[in-house]
Formats: sequence, structure tokens, C-alpha cells
Amino acid sequence: MEMLATLLPIILIFAVFYFLIIRPQQKQQKAVRQMQEEMKKGDKIITIGGLHGIVDSIDENKVVIKAGDHTILTFDRRAIREVSAE
Repeated sequence: MEMLATLLPIILIFAVFYFLIIRPQQKQQKAVRQMQEEMKKGDKIITIGGLHGIVDSIDENKVVIKAGDHTILTFDRRAIREVSAE
């Protein structure tokens, strides 16, 4: 019984840590991964660095983006922060 009383605070701290930090981060990573997988040609995107553009072509790891005055840029898929299909 004393062993349980000793371990209970540690178990509670781990549970709180899991539900307040680890689980929300995993959900966010899953949502970002899904957004990056569903990206398609013509989507308006914003990169992690803040560049706005339109997806011109896409392959497994890279995204080619048209930005501004017909500038074409290539980014890693992981560098895309936000997608709005329009």
C-alpha cells in the first residue's frame, strides 16, 4: 500500500503531462501531415517562412510554387504551413 502511495503522484504527473502536452502535439502533427498529403495543384499556400503562392506542381517530397510576378520556387513539402483550396 505504501508503494502505491509513493507511485501515485508520479503516475498522476505523467497522466497530466500526457493529456496537456503530448496528446495535443500529436493531434496537431497529424493534422499538418494530413494537410500536406492532401495538397494539390492550384491550392493557395503559405510557407513556414511566410511566402504566399499557388501550387504549380507537386511530387512526393517537393512542391513547385508560383509566387507574385510568375516567379517559380521549389520547396520541401514539409515547408508548407497552411493550405487553402480555392
